[in-house]
Amino acid sequence: MVDEHADPTVGALSEGTILGRILERLGGSNALVGPGDDAAVIAAADGRVVATVDTLVHGPDFRLAWSGAYDLGYKSAAVNLADVAAMGATPTALLVALAMPEATRLSFVTGIADGLRAACRELAPGCRVEGGDLTVSDTLTVAVTALGALAGRAPVLRSGASPGDVVAVAGELGRAARGLRVLFERFTDAAGDPVAVDESLLSPDERADLAAQLRPSPPVALGPIAADAGATAMMDVSDGLLLDASRMAAASGVSIALETATLGGDAHSALTGGEDHALLATFPHDRPPPAGFRRIGRVVAQGADPVLVDGARYEGRTGWDPYRDWDARTG
Repeated sequence: MVDEHADPTVGALSEGTILGRILERLGGSNALVGPGDDAAVIAAADGRVVATVDTLVHGPDFRLAWSGAYDLGYKSAAVNLADVAAMGATPTALLVALAMPEATRLSFVTGIADGLRAACRELAPGCRVEGGDLTVSDTLTVAVTALGALAGRAPVLRSGASPGDVVAVAGELGRAARGLRVLFERFTDAAGDPVAVDESLLSPDERADLAAQLRPSPPVALGPIAADAGATAMMDVSDGLLLDASRMAAASGVSIALETATLGGDAHSALTGGEDHALLATFPHDRPPPAGFRRIGRVVAQGADPVLVDGARYEGRTGWDPYRDWDARTG
């Protein structure tokens, strides 16, 4: 039985009370003007700001039967921090908008705040939640805008790869997709609706796969390191290595040749699985990728196919499609 006094619903509280409880959990501000005014004021030392936004919606992006509040907050931050890192920038601030049903418990809201704070602390020290918005909605939605600083660097774009460059990746490939398969194959009922995860039924590898899906840990710190090491192109791998490498190839006017021997035992998941949030980068052939990156192929002259796998066209699905790989069920 829920104690309504100790853990009220957001519908029973004022916006100011909810905001106050969130701010208690976020651990202060690094902004020139932080939360509490009409807008935050964030320092931009070299006059440029890297900005990105991502929205997670209950149903097509996550399920409450599978994701707790902490995991949801952590993932909402992580996927945005990875996009900032992919530009060669250091994340500096998050702006978070929450749209919640009135029946949402205050403890769930503070759990999201705890996850946001933990992701910033662990993945991008110095980055903080500096503002946002609260509103009521029938569908739980978390929208995060991330800001970052280039510190004098040129941004690393998708369009800079040249023939002869080394293709390298930082972070794990394929685990998040395997984790999603575990959820859909093991933790749904006869009607296909999600049910709570019983971790006692999982092997250690399956637990790691599940963690990669529900609480991703992208190599955010390696984005600026790659830029300083001379990365010619870089992007976040969110829709599968094959699909995202084809986007980089198209933007750069080249083809990318991948080698499955470098991808480990489950090359199929590594090639086609989504939501990894690894960093895909290219580097000049005469300098090794920095520590944390591993070579997985090379850039070649543009051909008929944007991506080759072991020298040939890859037949089959090429990546992650959220409209196909998630359905709109809730739970």
